[in-house]
Amino acid sequence: MALMISDECIACDACREECPNEAIEENDPIYVIDSDRCTECVGHYDEPQCISVCPVDCIIPDPDSVESVEELKFKFDQIQEED
Repeated sequence: MALMISDECIACDACREECPNEAIEENDPIYVIDSDRCTECVGHYDEPQCISVCPVDCIIPDPDSVESVEELKFKFDQIQEED
């Protein structure tokens, strides 16, 4: 399942640099996560890095993008081939 950023985002920029897939982008007024690039850090880390650094806990699972661990691993492999 990809993650999403809720309206509680304070646009602090803490999460963007932590994303190994460069899935987080600045938007107005809050940041957004590209669900096509978000693997919840599968392939990189044991847990999503953006969640661990978010000071307001505004990063949550995206109910519109439910994926299994296997699907996240496949997406990770596809991203690695692109980059």
